Amino acid sequence: MNLYDGSHELKEIQRLEGHTDRVWGLAWNPTTGADGVPAVLASCSGDKTVRIWQQSPLTGSFECKAVLEETQTRTIRSCAWSPSGKLLATASFDATTAIWEHIGDDFECVSTLEGHENEVKSVSWNASGSLLASCGRDKSVWIWEVLPGNEFDCVSVLQGHTQDVKMVQWHPSMDVLFSCGYDNTIKVWAEDGDDDWSCVQTLGESNKAMNTLLTGCLFSGHSSTVWALSFNASGDKMVTCSDDLTIKIWGTDIIAMQSGDGNATWSHLCTLSGYHDRTIFSVHWSREGIIATGAADDAIRLFVENKDGLVDGPMCKLFLKKDKAHDMDVNSVQWSYSDNRLLASASDDGSVKIWKLTSLP
Repeated sequence: MNLYDGSHELKEIQRLEGHTDRVWGLAWNPTTGADGVPAVLASCSGDKTVRIWQQSPLTGSFECKAVLEETQTRTIRSCAWSPSGKLLATASFDATTAIWEHIGDDFECVSTLEGHENEVKSVSWNASGSLLASCGRDKSVWIWEVLPGNEFDCVSVLQGHTQDVKMVQWHPSMDVLFSCGYDNTIKVWAEDGDDDWSCVQTLGESNKAMNTLLTGCLFSGHSSTVWALSFNASGDKMVTCSDDLTIKIWGTDIIAMQSGDGNATWSHLCTLSGYHDRTIFSVHWSREGIIATGAADDAIRLFVENKDGLVDGPMCKLFLKKDKAHDMDVNSVQWSYSDNRLLASASDDGSVKIWKLTSLP
């Protein structure tokens, strides 16, 4: 399917019911959905549970295979699979991060990470699965080293954000960590070689000092809470979304980033505005290059790179609109790892939806 030929539709394949409160987060298991292994999706909710959904090889429908419960005592805000697909980390408002291991047909809580003062908002594994990051309302970002026997050792507590940290996300190929939050900024964290982690760049509304010297331009950052971020497949571009109703694309010199110590500078490339009229909560960049956004206007939007060839033309353009994707706020959108055309969404309406991007005849 050529994205630039003809028209497309985002078709609802299935509505997954079972959660009894709003659904906050979604995570596709990266080792499933190909080579005869059925696709597996995790969803987490205000009902204090995580549901594991598996696609039936016979019908193609998703069925709830497990409910992870009675471990965390408040809302579960975020979930993330390790690269091996064997461990699932879940972040809760009870100030803990739980680590679940898939053993046989069951999931067992094998570790509980404590340290945050209050709500944990997000968790993310690095590309090798050797590090786990968490962040929370206490304004801190924690980095945990994964040790044998499901032991986790906190190697760094990163202080730099001035308010609630909404999301942490590792770079797809390097041990460089990104965080965003209520202070309207995105922060880039890297190790200095002595096992010390520090903030190497802050992408804010206007960073005049060092960033101007490095890039020759002022940053055009967000003017309100930054809710989420995501990387393209090659890792040289990042997309962020915000309470300011904009989506921003950032870029870096990936060669410099890979050859150096991860401190290559990120700069603002373009801003997409006017596509959602309420807070944009989630953004995810597919491996095929499609950016999906979900917002408080109950809508999903898809964007692609603009290939019109116009000098000074917009870098990205609206590809598809899906109004009333859910009955209430869309909190999360996540593309499948194995099927570039499969998208999952989660909402305040308590449902998870599976969508397929298809070409119209």
